[in-house]
Amino acid sequence: MDQPSPSSPIKLHHDLQAIWDTKPGWGRLSAVNHTVLGKRFIIAAFVFFAIGGVLAMLIRAQLATPRSAFVGPDIYNQLFTMHGTVMMFLFAIPMFEGFAIYLLPKMLGARDMAFPRLTAYGFWCYVFGGSILIAALLLGVAPDSGWFMYTPLSSSTYSPGINADIWLLGITFVEISALSAAIEITVSILKLRAPGMSIDRLPIMAWYLLVTALMMLFGFPPLILGSILLELERAFDLPFFDPVRGGDSLLWQHLFWLFGHPEVYIIFLPAAGAISMMIPTFARHPLVGYRAIIAAIIAVGFLSFGLWVHHMFAIGIPHLALAFFSAASGLVAIPTGLQIFAWIATLASGRPRFDVPMLYLAGFFVIFVIGGLTGVMLAMVPFNLQAHDTHFVVAHLHYVLVGGFVFPMLAAAYYWLPHITGRVSDHKLSVPAFWLIFGGFNMTFFLMHLTGLLGMPRRIASYPPEAKWEWLNLLSSVGSFLMAIGFALFVVDIILQVRFGKAFRRNPWGARSLEWATPTPPPAYAFASLPRVQSRADWLDPEDHAVKLAAGRGYLGFARYGWMETLGVGMIEGEPDQVIVLPKPTILPLWTGLATGAIVLCLLFKAYWLALLPLAITVTLLLSWTRTTGAQSDLGPLPIGHGQSAAVHWEAERPPSWWAMVFTLGADATFFASLLFGCVFLALIAPAWPPPVVVSPSYGLLALAALLMIAAAIYGRLALRDLARTRSPSAWLGLCALSHAGVCAVVAAVIASDIPDPTLHAHHATLFAILGYAFLHSGVGCILALYGVQRQRHGKLSALRSLDLRIGSLWHDYAAVAGVVALLAVVALCWSVGGRP
Repeated sequence: MDQPSPSSPIKLHHDLQAIWDTKPGWGRLSAVNHTVLGKRFIIAAFVFFAIGGVLAMLIRAQLATPRSAFVGPDIYNQLFTMHGTVMMFLFAIPMFEGFAIYLLPKMLGARDMAFPRLTAYGFWCYVFGGSILIAALLLGVAPDSGWFMYTPLSSSTYSPGINADIWLLGITFVEISALSAAIEITVSILKLRAPGMSIDRLPIMAWYLLVTALMMLFGFPPLILGSILLELERAFDLPFFDPVRGGDSLLWQHLFWLFGHPEVYIIFLPAAGAISMMIPTFARHPLVGYRAIIAAIIAVGFLSFGLWVHHMFAIGIPHLALAFFSAASGLVAIPTGLQIFAWIATLASGRPRFDVPMLYLAGFFVIFVIGGLTGVMLAMVPFNLQAHDTHFVVAHLHYVLVGGFVFPMLAAAYYWLPHITGRVSDHKLSVPAFWLIFGGFNMTFFLMHLTGLLGMPRRIASYPPEAKWEWLNLLSSVGSFLMAIGFALFVVDIILQVRFGKAFRRNPWGARSLEWATPTPPPAYAFASLPRVQSRADWLDPEDHAVKLAAGRGYLGFARYGWMETLGVGMIEGEPDQVIVLPKPTILPLWTGLATGAIVLCLLFKAYWLALLPLAITVTLLLSWTRTTGAQSDLGPLPIGHGQSAAVHWEAERPPSWWAMVFTLGADATFFASLLFGCVFLALIAPAWPPPVVVSPSYGLLALAALLMIAAAIYGRLALRDLARTRSPSAWLGLCALSHAGVCAVVAAVIASDIPDPTLHAHHATLFAILGYAFLHSGVGCILALYGVQRQRHGKLSALRSLDLRIGSLWHDYAAVAGVVALLAVVALCWSVGGRP
């Protein structure tokens, strides 16, 4: 196929704008463009940050004086629970997602993220889930068991209303957005890059975001599992956390902190990536220790998953485990310190110039280092046992999270806002805002170290005057209001910059990364043509690239078929291997998000059978996303410019959607491993074992289910073989669907006939959960097989266009492996308590 003839730069821009722009008015609801959605994430996250800040001020008003009657204990419990929930789940993670979604394609030399509709769906899930939590707060039924939701306080016995259900279902709803973003970020970094941008030329922020996204993929499933198990206990009385019936409340702590400690680094690493981009710019020197920093990032990501018991030192952990986790907690300071020294070395090696972003980065250095030092103190078991559950821990947490995330994000806001708006600030309010925030923060939280050392417990609504904490708490409360005034000035300053800032054409800081090669503010398509990168991507000449790319002298410097095109590259070498055709704006993600929200609301109000209706609608809408994807004829390689050609992505061997399924299954496997961990933990540690009723399931039925699972995977592979031989795969796909349906029928029969009432004992509940996992995956496999039949009937499959079946085959294979492991786990758990054929 011949390359489209080049057009003038002005016509090229008009053509691309007509293809990529989002329609005005109601059409904005159909936006899937990363620039639009990134800004929406950032704005929504800042709104939630403001709400969390108001809650913090109410908390400080209550604690300013002893025996305060400002709010009662019940309202106070809701305030501190919602403050932590909002800041951790509705502000920090979505804010970094917004920055990543907005910046990554521009830094990588791409036109958009890999899955724009998934980004839009994640945004709507985030907004709707957060809105449920805020509505509950306004109605007085907000969660009140702490943002960590420890059992048994969050069980139906001690929290009988819907307060805890709102947290469990609302946060799980929001986590859909987080996992969507994690898959989106991971695949976009690995596959959607400028030609020539090999893995060792990635901008350093891309490395930070890649490790962060992978941590989210493997860190969030344990929390989602814990939330599901606790909601099952609250809704259906399945005793996973009830020690009287074989459960254990410590299981919740393990599942929560398997997520919770990596969460701290998930919040910190993106901010550290922003720091690693800003410091070289202001130092006017390349980042010192680029490869060492990459090793440190990977080490932090790896070590963070081995520290969860750091938060559980006071629950009675054996001494050997205490020593191990204490040592690991101290060890993680090494790669963190390496990054700090690399930043200092970069400043020392260059000719630094000072500006407002550097002012906030200086605040970061002071606050985060203090937080790191107190973290090392808390990693030591003897000190931890003394300071545990005191305000010292509250102070440490805020020094790490505010110092490690908020201050860098404020610096990033000033640094990248000219890119978003095309205007620069005159800094009249920036400096006083910084000093109010910095001074108010330290006044608030440094004094909390002292109240903690004096013995003040956290999570208390009042305290007696004889405790002698009054003056420290009063000063802390005054500091919180000063900090709030500083944030208000920051908001005013940002608004003034957006409305009245001085216009600036491009790159006011003299940065050396690709995002500054786009016009400012950037168009929807980011680059008129795509660059070729021949050196490290955070030390380029944006001005030189900008002129060439705007003139259409890069890759894809033309408009073709009305397609929204970008390039996919090999993960390691960065050479183009496919043309990725992105979906156009659509309202479907919004409707899908609303349908998903309807499922959550049905579950929240105990309308379980009614929830099946929005579930069916959600599945139907998700499948309808694919109506416009693919083609009905083979296209072959397409020209991409510079004399090169590449296959369109649905004809390529490893397109982004294939990798998305691989990473999705990785997260799914983590969820399953967490479930098996929970089952083994209860069997070995929980009281009231063995169960009073021994389960002896039909091992013949279990064997039949295992054979059907394996058969489904084989049929999926045979369908692919026939398609490759230009024969119809429909017969094999039909057998695959029947095999999955057979698995569902057999597993349902085992649950109905062989598993006693799962409310009687945790052993029965865990068997029910494991079999339910296998049932669910075979059900999804059945849908995917039938979907393959439908694609064949519509002419969307051929030997070259086999992507849909290859993605389905991945699921069938995983369902077979995980299903067999699940059935073996059922057998092992039954044998462990005396169940025999």
